[in-house]
Amino acid sequence: MVSLQSLDDLEGEPHAELFPGEEPQTIRLSLDEGEEIAPHQHPDRQIVFHQLSGAVDVTLGEETYELSPGDVARFDGDQYVSPKARSDSEALLVLAPREE
Repeated sequence: MVSLQSLDDLEGEPHAELFPGEEPQTIRLSLDEGEEIAPHQHPDRQIVFHQLSGAVDVTLGEETYELSPGDVARFDGDQYVSPKARSDSEALLVLAPREE
């Protein structure tokens, strides 16, 4: 079975789930310049953050990483994460259950 979805058709802001109810969770994150998401966690998840357009500073704990189009970050969801857009941006996030 193949599920197809277009990022352009998604309506949720700033988060839009591509395949609701399916694992791993796949989210489109759209942020306007200067917009940020407060520090939060995704316990028991491994996260892949693929920057599609724009520029985002992603703070993981005490460290901040600058992501540009094409950059991919992978991190443990137990860390506090807070993305802040340096310009209008779009990213694709995959939140997979952590394997023990």
